Amino acid sequence: MKFSIDKDLTFDQAVEIMFDKLGDYKIMALASSVSDYVMVRNVSCLFYDGKVYFKTDKNFRKTQQLFENPRVALCWSGVQIEGLAQNKGLVVDEPGRRFEALYKKFLWGSYNRYSHEDTEILIEVTPKFVEIWDTSEDNCAYQLFIDFDKRSVEVKPYDELSRG
Repeated sequence: MKFSIDKDLTFDQAVEIMFDKLGDYKIMALASSVSDYVMVRNVSCLFYDGKVYFKTDKNFRKTQQLFENPRVALCWSGVQIEGLAQNKGLVVDEPGRRFEALYKKFLWGSYNRYSHEDTEILIEVTPKFVEIWDTSEDNCAYQLFIDFDKRSVEVKPYDELSRG
């Protein structure tokens, strides 16, 4: 059995694979930590301009954690993104209101239930390191590691069939 994933992917190809897997939006698990107190909760994420965006109430515990420690991890179905979260201000104040338009389009139910213009802030996560677990077309498990700071990528076969 031949391993079908190109082991010589470029950084840009690997990033494209990541965003193709994620699509336009996903509900992702967000992990954050302050003083070794770890929390995980789901957030509704949108992907554009090479970043991850979600909104949250500026008064929530998770938001207060993000203010103290911007290092976060997001996970969905084998895609883990480690990055830095940044408060971009109120959702309604985003230039061009792109997030708001995309959120209405893809996550209308959530938008309709949880939109509070005076407290909802936009969080932008800049990916730093990504780990993707997947299976190739020929059913071989592999990991894809993307280092955004070094602009490097590593494809690592996981099982014995993949190594040959």
